[in-house]
Amino acid sequence: MSGNTITQSTAPQSTASQTTASRSATSSLARAARELELKRGEFDLALHLGCIRTVPDEGGGGRRVNRAEIERVRSEDGFPEALRERVKAVGTTEGAALMGVTAARFTRFARLGLVVPVKFYLNRYRAVVWLYLAEELRQFGADEQNAPLLKGRTPEGLRDQLEAGLDLRPRNWRGRHMGFLLRQTEDPWARAAIVASLLDPVQVAEIVRDPYERAYLNRFRPERAAHGAAPDTPAAHLVSRIMTAEDPDEISWLRADLGQALVEARELRPAPRPTPVSSLSAAAPAASRPREAALHGPAPSVEPERPRRLLGWLHRRSP
Repeated sequence: MSGNTITQSTAPQSTASQTTASRSATSSLARAARELELKRGEFDLALHLGCIRTVPDEGGGGRRVNRAEIERVRSEDGFPEALRERVKAVGTTEGAALMGVTAARFTRFARLGLVVPVKFYLNRYRAVVWLYLAEELRQFGADEQNAPLLKGRTPEGLRDQLEAGLDLRPRNWRGRHMGFLLRQTEDPWARAAIVASLLDPVQVAEIVRDPYERAYLNRFRPERAAHGAAPDTPAAHLVSRIMTAEDPDEISWLRADLGQALVEARELRPAPRPTPVSSLSAAAPAASRPREAALHGPAPSVEPERPRRLLGWLHRRSP
C-alpha cells in the first residue's frame, strides 16, 4: 500500500519538474524581444518572417523562444543592426524614396500586386496605412527587369486594371498573413481554422455543415488583431473587411483549401460531440450499484406488499 502511495505522489512531481525545466530553457516573447534588442512590432514581424523560431508553451501559454534560438540570433553577423534592417517596414513615402519613384507610382505598384504589404494599421482618420519591407523594396528597385516599370509609362494592360479599380493590397496581405499562421502549427484542425478565419461565416457554414465541427474550428480560430480599433466601431468593421476574402476567385480558392483541410482533420480525429443524455442516464445507475454495495452492503430483500382486503381492513378498525 505504501509503495502505491509513493508512486502516485511522485509522478505528478516529475511531470511538474519537467514542465518547469522546459520553461526555464525557453523565454517568453516579451523577454526574447528585450534580449534581441527589438521593439515589439519589430519582434512580431521577425516571427512573421521566420527570422526567429518559436515553440509551443507546454504549459498552454502560447508560444515561447528557446534559449538556444536567442543565442543563435545574437551570434549572427551585424547583430542587432542587421536583424533590425531585415524587419524594417516602411510606408508609401519612404518606400517610394527607396525605389526612386514618386509616391503615386509606388501606390500603383502596390495596387497591382508588384510589391506586397507586410502589415497595416489605421491612422487617426481611419485611413488604412500599408507598410512594406524595406529590404524587398530595395531588391525590387535593383532588379533590372523592373527598370521599364520604374522609369517608363505603366503598360496599357496594367493601366486598364487600375482604372477598373484593381487593388490587390488587402488580398496579398491576407495571403501573406495566412502563410505566417500556417507555419506556426501542424495540427490539421488548427490549419483548417486558419483558412476558415479568412472566409465570411456564411461561407464557412456552407462548407462545414456539422455544427459540432464548426464549434471545434472556432476553438482553434486565430485571434484577430484589433489594429487599435474598438469593438463594433466603423474602424473595427474596416479591419474585419480587410481580413475577410472578397474576390470571387480568392473565395473559391479558400473554400477548396478549407474542404481539403477538413478531410485531413477528420482523418486525424473527429470533432468532439456531447454524449447522448439517454446513454448517461442508463449508465449512471449501473455504475453506482457496485459503489453503493461496497459502502452499505447488499440491499435487503423486500417482499412485495400483498393487496389489502376490505375484510382485513375492517378487522383492524374493530376495538
